[in-house]
Amino acid sequence: MSPHEAAARLAGKIGSGASTLEFRGESTVVLDSTDLVSAMQYCRDELGFDMLLDICSIDNSGEDPRFEVVYELYSIANATHLRVKTTCDEESPEVPTISHIWPTANWHEREVYDMMGIRFADHPDLRRILMWEGYPYHPLRKEFPLAGRESDVEEVAFTEPAPLAGGPFVTAPGTGATDTREPRSRA
Repeated sequence: MSPHEAAARLAGKIGSGASTLEFRGESTVVLDSTDLVSAMQYCRDELGFDMLLDICSIDNSGEDPRFEVVYELYSIANATHLRVKTTCDEESPEVPTISHIWPTANWHEREVYDMMGIRFADHPDLRRILMWEGYPYHPLRKEFPLAGRESDVEEVAFTEPAPLAGGPFVTAPGTGATDTREPRSRA
């Protein structure tokens, strides 16, 4: 089954609450979060997507809904990749968990929660995975400063924002093209 065919079948199953996007041979199904669990169950049981590769999130700051949650699925038998997206708003950033469908979702959802602040309803263990409990910020949100924020917990984290100048992930200023200024081009 091709990615296009899988996307069309999933969208047909969901009905008017789903749409499909095709870009550079990749298929994406966009659906409402209320349809997420049944859609993922259908993808695994009927379409043969036996592997959840990743869950990530996108912060569309200034737009409504603000957040997107993106699921990357793969069928080993069909060598087919499918992307499924859903959205949630800034007021109540929450989508249902799919950790009961793919156990690996447990860790992916915890990372999205920790870094972006999107909650996963009915998750069996939704707690921070990278930042410490009680940390009040979500580092991948657009309003989070690149240099970080000061910490009140000296024994756990830096007490001052981390310096970025000359750091391994900082593009160097200059007049050249990006490929000569980016960190990987440095000697």
